Amino acid sequence: MSQPVDYSQYKSLRITRRGANQTVLDIQMRADGPGGNGKLPTAGHNAHWELAEIWRDVSRDDTVRAAVLRGEGLGFSGGGDFALVEDMANHFEVRTQVWKEARDLVYNVINCDKPIVSAMHGPAVGAGLVAGLLADISIVSKTAKIVDGHTRLGVAAGDHAAIIWPLLCGMAKAKYYLLLCEPVSGEEAERMGLVSLAVEEDELLAKAYDVADRLATGSQTAIRWTKYALNNWLRQAGPTFDASLALEFMGFAGPDVKEGVASLRERRAPHF
Repeated sequence: MSQPVDYSQYKSLRITRRGANQTVLDIQMRADGPGGNGKLPTAGHNAHWELAEIWRDVSRDDTVRAAVLRGEGLGFSGGGDFALVEDMANHFEVRTQVWKEARDLVYNVINCDKPIVSAMHGPAVGAGLVAGLLADISIVSKTAKIVDGHTRLGVAAGDHAAIIWPLLCGMAKAKYYLLLCEPVSGEEAERMGLVSLAVEEDELLAKAYDVADRLATGSQTAIRWTKYALNNWLRQAGPTFDASLALEFMGFAGPDVKEGVASLRERRAPHF
């Protein structure tokens, strides 16, 4: 058996243990982390890497049986911060590094052998949303607001959308919400199959912990092998995901993303 993992390297994630045998890992994206705004967890340079890397540690930590991913403050996740997006647009080295992290985030969640439960409230955008929707059981508050904001920013919807949205909610709904960047409420997300469950916000965390506890006390081989088999649907879609991610990052080298960022900073409609 391997030694417990030292999670102290993670600064943008608050990691604790819970459950009767401390086998559930509680992973909270911090709103007050480096680059955070104190209101929503945002993905800066370090936070983006941490969110991709944590699932490798969860997978190799034999003392963990399940993980819960949640956000701090006003919502689940606020997406990439402007500094990261601008650095990606302006620097090839940053763009390639973040491309690798975005690839790893998707595949590390898919290949993590422990079941992952997400608990989403408020806005759910960006890298946090990637892990939130790819989680094995996704639970949202009915008032949560899920938004894939890529086309509003001026880049292709690549970081998880093509691999999971059509499988969850169908191609017609996926195209409508991804092409137009229309927000999806938690209640609507459950209705159309984008998430597993929608509950009242004051019940969200208790429900997520209950599900994680049940997963942690169940047959570990049965649960993990079922996850592995089901995720072959996602592995088959790997080439689609790889193409979408490449096209997204090609967009970060183009002119539209600069207008997208400027319009968001100035709180106006973009002019592409």
